[in-house]
Amino acid sequence: MATRKEIDGSAGVPQFYGNELRFKREEAGLTLEKLVDGSFFGITYLSEIEHGHRRMPVELARHVDRVLRTDGFFERRCDDVRKARQGAHAAYFAGVTEAETRARALSEWSGTLIPGLLQTRSYAHAVIRSAHSLDTPEEVEAKIESRMQRALLFDNPKKPEYWVVLHESLVRHPIIPSVEMAEQLDHIAALVRRGRIVVQILPWNGPTRALSELPLFNMDFDDEPPLVYTEGPYHGQTIDDPALVMLYRKAYDRLRAAALPPEVSLALIEKAAEEYRHGQDRS
Repeated sequence: MATRKEIDGSAGVPQFYGNELRFKREEAGLTLEKLVDGSFFGITYLSEIEHGHRRMPVELARHVDRVLRTDGFFERRCDDVRKARQGAHAAYFAGVTEAETRARALSEWSGTLIPGLLQTRSYAHAVIRSAHSLDTPEEVEAKIESRMQRALLFDNPKKPEYWVVLHESLVRHPIIPSVEMAEQLDHIAALVRRGRIVVQILPWNGPTRALSELPLFNMDFDDEPPLVYTEGPYHGQTIDDPALVMLYRKAYDRLRAAALPPEVSLALIEKAAEEYRHGQDRS
């Protein structure tokens, strides 16, 4: 018989929230299966919320409040948990950092900046200083560290799968000194060589107008609907409407189809890194 794992509600806001959810569920005499019945979520998903490993979506919180008759308690607490997990990330991005940790597969397109999951410290520093010029050194370092923590996803040898399409300009027009750019490209190439990620380069003459200017971050999960995230310098939007998600995914597939094959893209990246290392101009 499996041993019941106790939840330490004092460990943090998510754990406190999860502990209260289990208490209310058991007080009502409901199993996990009975509580999620009628929702679009699974038993494992709810169990991980109870243990503080996942943030409860608002739609599930409303369902729980209705079944447990808790008068909106869990819906109101959703914002507390979001803030607790936010850290140095922008408020609009906090949900993404939590969602990507449970994703089965991630796919991304970027035409303006190397994505945060792939950035080295020097590249992240340049991006953050450019977008947030009034930040103190301590605030900048906190944001860099949060970005580096996200990249720990790749320490897992298999999950999530990660596929990224980058515009050729990101290789040709660096925003950091040549030596540091070589390190940035080496970092990407090393992840590819490890078999941890797949990278494709969209060349100059590929489709670069209209939707291709918009960054896209697709997330697929084992037991919940897919999400799409897109953003500007100071805002972001997570899209969960199935019809819109499908349209964005088709747009991403068209970009991927127009990009160079992965092996050709890797050769381009490694060649550029070598030239930066020797001070050659890539423009």
